[in-house]
Amino acid sequence: MTKMVKPLILITNDDGISSPGIRMLINQMNSLGDVVVVAPNSPQSGMGHAITINDSLRCDIISIDSGSQKEYSCSGTPVDCIKLGVHEILDRKPDLIVSGVNHGSNASVNVIYSGTMAAAIEGSMQGVPSIGFSLLDYSWEADFTEAEEYVLEIASKVLKNGLPNGICLNVNIPKMSNKKCNGIKICRQTIGKWIEDFDKRIDPNGKSYYWMTGAFKDQDGSDQSDIWALNEKYVSIVPVKFDLTAHESLIDITKILGL
Repeated sequence: MTKMVKPLILITNDDGISSPGIRMLINQMNSLGDVVVVAPNSPQSGMGHAITINDSLRCDIISIDSGSQKEYSCSGTPVDCIKLGVHEILDRKPDLIVSGVNHGSNASVNVIYSGTMAAAIEGSMQGVPSIGFSLLDYSWEADFTEAEEYVLEIASKVLKNGLPNGICLNVNIPKMSNKKCNGIKICRQTIGKWIEDFDKRIDPNGKSYYWMTGAFKDQDGSDQSDIWALNEKYVSIVPVKFDLTAHESLIDITKILGL
C-alpha cells in the first residue's frame, strides 16, 4: 500500500522565531501538512531582500512550542532563511512557503521594505507557491484569533490550486477590534509613499544621532487598492511578482535614449 505523503510547508517571518504571529501561523499550518520552520533568531523587520554575504550563517535546531513541526533558529535574514530551508535543510522542495504573520501592515509601498514579503518573493523565485501574511496590529500582544480562519482558508486554497509561476501573495488582515471582517478583496498595490521625519538627538558624548519616524500618505483613493480595502475592513490580497521591469515604458525609454 502506498503511503500518503503530506504536503511540505516551509515557514519563516521577520519578527523573529518566537513572535506570536509565527507561532499562530505554525499552529494553523500543522493542520495542512508537515511543517518546517526556518526563521530569524532576532527581529529582522525592514530588511527587505537583504542576504548575508559578509558573515557566517548559523542555524540551530530548537523547540519552542509543542507540535509536530521541526524548527531552526537562523542568524540571518528572512531571505537567508528561505534559501537555507530550500537548498540545505529540506530533503525535498516544499509545496508551500508561508511568511509571517507579520505584526503590522505590509500594504502599499511597505512591500518594498518588508522582510516578511521578501521571504515570500524569494519563495516564488524558487518556484514555490508563497504567501506573506500580515496583521494590521504592531503590538506584541496582538490578538491573532480572528485572523486564523483567513490564514487557513487562503493557505489551503493555494496549497490545493497553486499560483501562477513567479507570483506570490501579499495578504494583509485588518485589525478587527471586535468587528467581523467584511470578507476578502483581490486588490492592487496602493499608490502612496512615506513622508519621513528625522528626530535629531544628542548622545551623552555630545554626538548627534537620529531616529527615523514618518507618516504614510495615500495618494490613491481608489476602491481597487489594498489600503482602501483594509480601511473598509476587508482582507486585502495583492498578487506580487519579482520582475520589476516597467514593461509599459520600454518603447518610451528607447525613444528617449534614441536607440
